[in-house]
Amino acid sequence: MKVALAHDYLTQRGGAERVVASLQRAFPDAPLYTSLFDPESTFPEFRNGDVRTLPLDRVRMLRRHHRFALPFLAHSFSALEIDADVAVCSSSGWAHGAHVRGRKIVYCHTPARWLYQTERYLGTSAPRGARAALSLQRGFLLGWDRRAAKSAARYVANSTVVRGRIRELYDIDAQIVPPPFVLDPNGEQRALSIDAGFTLTVARLLPYKNVDAIVAAFAQRPEQRLVVAGSGPDEQRVRASAPRNVTFTGSVDDDELRWLYANCAGLVAASYEDFGLTPIEAAAFGKPSAVLRFGGYLDTVVDDTGVFFDEPTPSDIRAATELLHSTEWDADAIRAHAARFSEQRFIARMRELVEAEARA
Repeated sequence: MKVALAHDYLTQRGGAERVVASLQRAFPDAPLYTSLFDPESTFPEFRNGDVRTLPLDRVRMLRRHHRFALPFLAHSFSALEIDADVAVCSSSGWAHGAHVRGRKIVYCHTPARWLYQTERYLGTSAPRGARAALSLQRGFLLGWDRRAAKSAARYVANSTVVRGRIRELYDIDAQIVPPPFVLDPNGEQRALSIDAGFTLTVARLLPYKNVDAIVAAFAQRPEQRLVVAGSGPDEQRVRASAPRNVTFTGSVDDDELRWLYANCAGLVAASYEDFGLTPIEAAAFGKPSAVLRFGGYLDTVVDDTGVFFDEPTPSDIRAATELLHSTEWDADAIRAHAARFSEQRFIARMRELVEAEARA
């Protein structure tokens, strides 16, 4: 059985890229097709894999700024022919457009946010040219996206809310296979020069992550400390408004991220997430989370592991973090919840689905 993998682009360190790394461990002999590959800005394990890029990757600037490539990605993946019995396409709107000689399984992180949630996705930071090109191509892209979805033999969703979007947009009933957490809490740690007991948020600094609202909430709580781990287009703006009790680490490696989870009092997340991996990572360290009552967080956080707030506003976030810190939590129960999202379970389930398609 020849298995292949595909992913939109490997230019950042996010939850989708961690899923792809798990898929590589599930299918170690499978080539991985992607549009753009920047080894320095994504997870290091991809450097040792069989990564095959599209011609678009020859434009170095696009590897550093993948949003400039948005107008060209549909055409690029439409030209991709994958020779495999089964291909697993990890997609947030592009890789599912690849042509597969055999059977295509789409692991959908969300239907194209850039197409169906354009303003939330792009915010004010997207290049004007990319925004204009997407606007001009919208009609074509809607048709292309839905044809690409219908070309799959099987659709897999990462969460309940994404399954609902897939049904609404494509009239496809997807199966749910939650992404795994792969950050081993027993792994090595590298300490940062930060006193323990802070509240942590881990996010790329993009508009829909709402990190600015979290920072504003802590401006109203000068006695509490916030650590922001991550970087992105909104970093300069968010930093400019931050009070003294907020520390920015920029991008961190896994050793540093382990130390942050191990030494925080809890996590806060206000993103419009389709799955929401960071509360599971925090839970693996026995730490509770305060999260937005939205999307994938409804699957990854339960009453014994955290609290919810209804809107990504400073006042709601402040109230939730106050409750987070005033509640006594059972760290063992929180860790047990995280175990439901193990990589072993994810790999076993994806292998089952691939084998089923190979027999179809």
